Amino acid sequence: MAHGHAVVVGGGIGGLAAAVALGRRGWRTTILERAPEPREVGAGITLMANGVRGLEALGLGTKLQRIGRADGPGGLRTRTGRWLSRVDAEEMSRLLGTTAIGVHRRDLHRLLREALPAEALRTGCAVQDADPDSAVVRYRHAGGSAELHADLVVGADGINSVLRTRLWPQLPPPVYGGSTTWRAAVAYDGPLATAVSWGTGAEFGMVPLGADRVYWYAALGAAPGGRAADELALVREHFGHWHDPIPALLAATAPDAVLRHDLYHLATPLPSYVRGRVALLGDAAHAMMPNLGQGGCQAIEDAVTLGAVADPNTDVPAALRAYDQQRRPRSQAVARAAAQMARYGQQLRNPAAVAVRDTLAWLAPNRAALRSMARHADWRPPSID
Repeated sequence: MAHGHAVVVGGGIGGLAAAVALGRRGWRTTILERAPEPREVGAGITLMANGVRGLEALGLGTKLQRIGRADGPGGLRTRTGRWLSRVDAEEMSRLLGTTAIGVHRRDLHRLLREALPAEALRTGCAVQDADPDSAVVRYRHAGGSAELHADLVVGADGINSVLRTRLWPQLPPPVYGGSTTWRAAVAYDGPLATAVSWGTGAEFGMVPLGADRVYWYAALGAAPGGRAADELALVREHFGHWHDPIPALLAATAPDAVLRHDLYHLATPLPSYVRGRVALLGDAAHAMMPNLGQGGCQAIEDAVTLGAVADPNTDVPAALRAYDQQRRPRSQAVARAAAQMARYGQQLRNPAAVAVRDTLAWLAPNRAALRSMARHADWRPPSID
């Protein structure tokens, strides 16, 4: 039986996961999503071990295995295909207790939505404000104004969060991280290892998904706001001569399947993720560069932790303060590490520095690369049952 009402602002991965977690604790949840219909945009996502464990804590581990694909051997390469370091999936699984899983974002969104009551999600609702003391949420829907009275409000409304701007107006807005990325998920049944390939100021990554699909992304240092008449042609211009199977992946991609985004992040950390009865999570709280593959995973961690501390029968502000104490240090540390990895990896342009970087990566033992990845993915979820 639900004892309290939680309003979640935003129907992305973090918001949906938060609604599932809170529902497991007995909350009645309402998700207010700005889009006119459920969002299934994006390409693929790699759920590292911490993201997989988080979904297992939500009771979704078995279904995740069905829709995704466990990572096989992979690692780091140069643009010519020379391996700089290798990651053994079995050793990673022994170290962390589980492996990473590649999954299409569309499938992950659907998995989370299906774990919720159908009436929980309300689309076409543009939230304008939330009172941290009364937990009243004001929004626009169908051209008119409306409000919801809640006991707890979760701001999961993304990097350009309205609630963050309203409640922390002194915080600087997100800043451009120096890179533009192109992404697509394509049908591909050839042999392929999960890998990231580095060039000079450039990076190309590939992740096998379930059902003979592959997620690829390409990143370049570029000025923000750029657009091309044919984005796929632009990607081919920069990456079409890189090692196999990159040319084949691009050849298998339809032009309208390519998504282009400038990468922004919160360079100024929030002093708190909580104001009264309002808590931020995911990109709204700690939008980070994608270079560690931790953005979605940290949002899932947030959601599970929030569900663990937010008993609907206890003091909500006190519970949210506990959430902030548990989540802010770790998620902000991961965000700092992701920004450092971007500068050291894809954004490095000086040829001499690139040569040193590649040499150091090649000389480092493979186990060292494995430990580096495990440092951020090694997380054990609290119980939310």
